[in-house]
Amino acid sequence: MKSKSNTIVKIGSFLLSIALPVSQISRVYPACWVKYNENTETEGTKKMAHGNGSMDLSNGMTTHSKLDKGRRWKLNKLFENVELSLLALPTVIVLIIWSYIPMAGLVLAFKDFQYDLGMFGSKWNHFKNFTFFFSSLDAWRVTRNTLGYGIAFIVVGIIFAVLFALLLYEIRSRLALKLYQTALTIPRFLSWVIVSYITYIFLSPKQGVLNSMLEAFGAEPIMWFNEAKYWPAILIILNLWKHIGLDCIMYYAALMGIDSEIFEAAKMDGANRFQRILYISLPSLIPLIITLGILQLANIFRGDFGLFFQIPRDIGLLYPATDIIDTYVYRGLRSGDIGPATAVGFFQSVVGLIAVLIANSFVKRISPENRLF
Repeated sequence: MKSKSNTIVKIGSFLLSIALPVSQISRVYPACWVKYNENTETEGTKKMAHGNGSMDLSNGMTTHSKLDKGRRWKLNKLFENVELSLLALPTVIVLIIWSYIPMAGLVLAFKDFQYDLGMFGSKWNHFKNFTFFFSSLDAWRVTRNTLGYGIAFIVVGIIFAVLFALLLYEIRSRLALKLYQTALTIPRFLSWVIVSYITYIFLSPKQGVLNSMLEAFGAEPIMWFNEAKYWPAILIILNLWKHIGLDCIMYYAALMGIDSEIFEAAKMDGANRFQRILYISLPSLIPLIITLGILQLANIFRGDFGLFFQIPRDIGLLYPATDIIDTYVYRGLRSGDIGPATAVGFFQSVVGLIAVLIANSFVKRISPENRLF
């Protein structure tokens, strides 16, 4: 571990050692380049004017000179942003290795995979893996759960994140504000394994906190891990508890960007606190809500594997309410069904892409300035 950290530090130092000298060059080189070409163009213009008498050159440059100007502009931009490009290079490399190169494995969705023949040597079976999934009894269950939880997480998450951001914005004590922000953000850094143990402390059939409270009030204990009907609410609450901290901070930062004079003017006009929130704060958050909502739609068909696998503890009785596409694919890979599992994952990615395109086109028609692309 120590050698890996030393290697990372050396790579970072190497990139900075390159970026700093080049950044100095980038500040000098574009100016010299532009000045040189301005002088060249001036001399060329004089020669043309001298050779052609009263020829009018005010109508524009020739096609060749326009192309040269475009190339110079691109070159200047490259040198101006070279240090940022170098700093982004490690992230781009990781993205290529983990997101683009594995796309070659999508061929397994159309093959009858055999370990001895390998990925490219196995026989093609066309759409049989897709047919196997859609004709099974699990297809409707995992599709319904994945889509339903995705919509619920987005809607509930946005509502409560905006609500908590508005509440934080009304706090004037700096110490209290930092305390609340820290308390809301800490769950984000806990792994789902740790959260699963915390959840089990509350939901344990015999010694759980909730069952102990129910018995204290004379009620019958609930077997939480045997009844699926309680788990939609449990999973939504846990997901909200874990992610609301960072989400509300983003909305809070947007609220901090609003000019305070607008609130003062509204207050002088007689607007109460609720009216200021309704007519100033919320309209200012709409562009951010739309942007984050569209980005979250990309994952509407991709559930959080840790949440749906670790918290319910992979208990079969809870599958009707907790089984999603990600856990279904994991069980397929664990049992050796590589082809069908890849087909389901491919289907999941395509539906997520379509959801983003539809949402962006919908926003583009209603509010073009808030579209994602």
